[in-house]
Amino acid sequence: MRPPLTEADLLDDPIALFERWYAEAQAAGVPQADAMTLATATPDGVPSARVVLLKGVDARGFRFFTNEESRKGRELAANPHAALTWLWAPLERQVRVAGRVERLSAAESDAYFATRPRGSQLGAWASQQSRPLAAREELDRRWAELEREHAGRPVPRPPHWGGFLVVPREIEFWQARPDRLHDRFRYARDAAGGWRRTRLQP
Repeated sequence: MRPPLTEADLLDDPIALFERWYAEAQAAGVPQADAMTLATATPDGVPSARVVLLKGVDARGFRFFTNEESRKGRELAANPHAALTWLWAPLERQVRVAGRVERLSAAESDAYFATRPRGSQLGAWASQQSRPLAAREELDRRWAELEREHAGRPVPRPPHWGGFLVVPREIEFWQARPDRLHDRFRYARDAAGGWRRTRLQP
């Protein structure tokens, strides 16, 4: 069991605190510390959730990339709000984020796409994410066609693939304690754009 999470362990900036916790999870060898649950919803409030990978965090918020024509992409276009959750079980820690979602610039999406493995770049073109697929062979054949088509040259970013930024309005830090009396602290944006911190009951 980790030591209690106290006010003295916190920072005024919750994004800086997230970066500290994220670095500690990576240093501790937590498997796929960048894996986060992304929850979206339709305009009438029907939710869906899936695990995606965090691809960057800074003072603006939290970044991830996806096919914009996927279910999550369509839901974010219609209802640009999302929630994120990280569970770092070996450290008995969890972080929750909620906020509005913005599209990243084409330049940012291009820069990240260029760092992806070539096979994943081709996969972004081959997959019509979230659409029905008659047979696996259809997807494999499309990928192979694209491999031949782009042989010997860079793979450009598909126009329907890009990045999103979750701009947080709330960030909650959770750390386990015995008897399920966990420590929870929530940061919420105030009217001036700063952060208001509250300890929550478990």
